Amino acid sequence: MQAEIIDVHSHVQFPVYDADREVVIKRAKEAGVKMLAVGTQASISEAAIKLAHQYPNDIWATVGYHPNHLSKQWYHDHKEQSEAVPEKFDIGRLRHLAKDPKVAAIGECGLDYFRLTTNDQRLTTIKNLQKEVFLEQVELAQELEKPLMIHCRPAKGTDDAYLDLLALIPNSQFLIPKIVHFYVGSLEITKKLVAAGFYFTFGGVITFARDYDEAIKYIPLDRILLETDCPYVAPASHRGKRNEPAYIVETASKMAELKNLDLISLASRISDNALKVFSL
Repeated sequence: MQAEIIDVHSHVQFPVYDADREVVIKRAKEAGVKMLAVGTQASISEAAIKLAHQYPNDIWATVGYHPNHLSKQWYHDHKEQSEAVPEKFDIGRLRHLAKDPKVAAIGECGLDYFRLTTNDQRLTTIKNLQKEVFLEQVELAQELEKPLMIHCRPAKGTDDAYLDLLALIPNSQFLIPKIVHFYVGSLEITKKLVAAGFYFTFGGVITFARDYDEAIKYIPLDRILLETDCPYVAPASHRGKRNEPAYIVETASKMAELKNLDLISLASRISDNALKVFSL
């Protein structure tokens, strides 16, 4: 029996798939995988929406602006953009895109402190700018009553970005689902985020690293979602290669092991979570 799984965080609209995107999506269908194509800025979000309309039964889109695309710290990821052309944050453009019926969430957006250095004289300015842009997208999610897909990456060995996230979105004032994608927090911060009502996504890294086992075992199953974050971080059997949605089955198998469930039961319950959270 085939497990049906929803990859809640893919980037199949990225140019790294231009040569074989149709084949990649076909492999996902054959593996029983549907997906969200996640936006990282307006142009990438537009591509996600276009793809979602092209495959209406298998793909949904999200619309957002990634914190690493802010003008004061922008860098070029060749997998995401063929040309090194920075795009300025424009909440009006995102609002227009987010009203498309195939848009299931706002994001990815949030905080990324991973590449910031403590001796950077602009550190406080950059963090404040990230928070400002993030909160504009939080307001958009609330306005349109759509879930929030959060990118939150702390400095290495810390929970700093997660602590700021908790301060920015008080649970009592935020009623729509809030999802922390590619979660890497400590058990201590995990407990705080669970108490504050967050959902968590896990990807291929759990198949070859044990750093996340403790948090996964603590988080209730109804708060867990699965992702690939493709083209990044392929699971163990494809490690170092371009990731794709079909590979999520391997991640689901590891998650089933950690949660002491069979694969079909695990996939069914987590897919139900995705259907509920994103109103698919």
